[in-house]
Amino acid sequence: MPSESKLANSSRWPSDAFTPILLALVVGVALQLQQTALWDRHIYEATLLVALVLIVLCAIKKVAVAHVGWCLALAWLSVGFASTGLRASWYQDHRLDPDLEGRDLVVVGIVSELPQFSDAGLRFRLSVESAQLQGQAIKVPRTMDVGWYAGVYPHAKEPQGLLRQPASLEAGERWQLVLRLKAPHGSSNPHGFDYELWAWEQGVHANAYVRASSQDPESINLGQTWTYPVAWARQWVRTRIMDAVPDRDRAGLLAALVVGEQAAIDRAQWDVYRATGVAHLVSISGLHITMFAWGATFLVGYLWRRSMRACSWLPASTAALLGGVVLAFGYAVFAGWGIPAQRTCVMLGAVAALKAFGLRWPWPVVWLSAFALVVGCDPWAMLQPGFWLSFVAVGVLFATDLGANSAGRTGAKAKVWSMLREQWVITTALAPLSVLLFGQLSLVSLAANAFAIPWVTLVITPLAMVGVIVPAVLPLASAAGLGLQLVLQFFAALPNAALAFPSPPLWLAVGGAIGAGMLVFPWHWTHRLLGLPLLAPVLLWQPALPPLGEFELLAADIGQGNAVLVRTATHALLFDAGPRYSLESDAGHRVLVPMLQSLGTRLNRVVLSHRDSDHVGGAAAVLAMQKQADLMSSIEREHPLQLQRPATPCIAGQQWVWDAVEFTVLHPQSGDYSKPLKPNAMSCVLRIRAAGSAPDKQRSRTALLVGDIENLQEARLVESEGLGLRADVLLVPHHGSKTSSSDVFLDAVQPTYALVQSGYRNRFGHPAAEVKLRYLSRGVTVLESSRCGAMTWRSWQAQNVLCQREVAKKYWHHQLNPPGDASSAPFLSAD
Repeated sequence: MPSESKLANSSRWPSDAFTPILLALVVGVALQLQQTALWDRHIYEATLLVALVLIVLCAIKKVAVAHVGWCLALAWLSVGFASTGLRASWYQDHRLDPDLEGRDLVVVGIVSELPQFSDAGLRFRLSVESAQLQGQAIKVPRTMDVGWYAGVYPHAKEPQGLLRQPASLEAGERWQLVLRLKAPHGSSNPHGFDYELWAWEQGVHANAYVRASSQDPESINLGQTWTYPVAWARQWVRTRIMDAVPDRDRAGLLAALVVGEQAAIDRAQWDVYRATGVAHLVSISGLHITMFAWGATFLVGYLWRRSMRACSWLPASTAALLGGVVLAFGYAVFAGWGIPAQRTCVMLGAVAALKAFGLRWPWPVVWLSAFALVVGCDPWAMLQPGFWLSFVAVGVLFATDLGANSAGRTGAKAKVWSMLREQWVITTALAPLSVLLFGQLSLVSLAANAFAIPWVTLVITPLAMVGVIVPAVLPLASAAGLGLQLVLQFFAALPNAALAFPSPPLWLAVGGAIGAGMLVFPWHWTHRLLGLPLLAPVLLWQPALPPLGEFELLAADIGQGNAVLVRTATHALLFDAGPRYSLESDAGHRVLVPMLQSLGTRLNRVVLSHRDSDHVGGAAAVLAMQKQADLMSSIEREHPLQLQRPATPCIAGQQWVWDAVEFTVLHPQSGDYSKPLKPNAMSCVLRIRAAGSAPDKQRSRTALLVGDIENLQEARLVESEGLGLRADVLLVPHHGSKTSSSDVFLDAVQPTYALVQSGYRNRFGHPAAEVKLRYLSRGVTVLESSRCGAMTWRSWQAQNVLCQREVAKKYWHHQLNPPGDASSAPFLSAD
């Protein structure tokens, strides 16, 4: 009879064989994700073929034994690299033909996911069956996100009357629609959300909106297909909840918990959830699915042990494991089967399979197996925050072996202690990742989660699920949701409930994660303290700032609007705050607040050039975050922003100096406030000049920010300032409108760089071709945010402008023009 040690070794043998393979596969995928452009498909195919041949040679022992390990590692690394490259090439084949952008197409498709309703209209995902252009069949992406707007066309060049809205729209319905398409194109900012990566991973290669004016053919509902029954069931449940709970906030919470409808939760609620560290409870994230699986495992095991017959047929531990995984899969499917839920279910399934086959692998190998399986199924998951939060949380729980540490403790007190310790371990371990990914750390997270986890898991969610069947129970779930909101609002209102941190470099965050892991590892406390020197730099790190006498200008990519951050050695100013996209979304919340937080920037002043919504749309969010900043603007006294922060009027001649950098207001004049001028004519104009700049040298040390001034105001500035208008960098007036950038003005400014902040395929056609030509004919380099992303210019490096789309370039990012087209560059130069 074999000894116990031999049995143990035989059960562990596969881990020794698979570990190098799994590591090599993951490294290969990670290397491919760093590519800025895809290679020719044949290169990936040849690499994969060579790797497979090498694996076969190793298997039949045609390679020297001493080299087998290295050959296998290289082969599997190549498999990971080449297979990911091939998949990316296939994805790229489904991109929208640029020639179809802006064209009206007749498309037949099926609503494949839960439609999202809002005041602006509705959005839904369409699985395309056919498309026609002028009666001819054409190829378009198979999956696209579609907007069906209310009111008038938001993207049309002229009003075309009110849009026809559908009486109803359900998942699974087939529709014939007239759509206008464009490629997915998101903003590109430092530390910003990569929308184009998200669309790539979702398989969405086109955005569209329905042409539904009185001048367009009527959209036709071709009937329910029942092709997407889960999405239809989710919509039915959501409607049932919304009809039974009149309070939209609480109905949104219940819908999020039952069907994963996070869009039903408004922005203010999300701010509270993030500040208290409980957002994972209302997001179908990896951590959420894992918690559900643990709860389901406990429940199945508890019920299974109550039946002797069941236990004789299948051990309770095995039944609990399988039941927990199956229920977690079912919950994830019904909750939308999002990408985080998918990878978490794969991880849980992998862990369960290993345990079911009795493979007693060390926890790092179990963790790595699940990690590699998820990466193999979804390579781009490695670039998503939820992926790392999920795996780090599970890995930490494996490493700290909470179950073993609580062994011997029984009773309610031990369970409460175990739950609190588990939450403390996860909170501490994820702290560096939270700072890196979100620039925020909640100090009330432990207390808030201690209440919210059992309340949401044991009270609100079960009541909401039962309420779907028995509507009379939904008011109880709503009341429980109100209790949750009140408690979380209390925690969020506490001083320093959430601390903001600048985003550290990746290498520093990795060191911090190791340090946090050491703090929670079950070692002696003296050894745990060794993690503090690794963790502290993450919390104390500050990004580099301009030297004394110099300044940095960052023109954010916020779509159609202006928003420029100016930083000196110890001060910061924001010129304009971008547009408001909808009632629930603006450039402040979406771009500027996260960017300021990630850069660790505290504003001293906000300058709003004038009242137009594409300049002040995000101001409320920025001012709410930056309470210490004063406000300067030409907005009228009755403007709603005056209630939030009284504004000092911009008046020509105002001047201040920060860190030897001179700021001067050039427009409007004090008398302009008493004249009936258009908002554009009242735009604040700000000149920024580095230390030591003289009139004959100021071009390389000066920036001019001009808002939406037009030809008359430009002529007035030329008359009053003369050579004082010369600047190296000019924020192009009115986004490149035909009413601005006059010849006389450009001859006076003589910029080297002209920055255009305008939206991709914006309805105004900014920048106008003739305006762009005026700049190019003078040798000016024109940079557009739609091509360049965020644009950064530094006075001490005046010869360069950094384009975020070039700095962070990846192959999944939208290319505006085919390779080789001169206009595909992020800037246009007369040279």
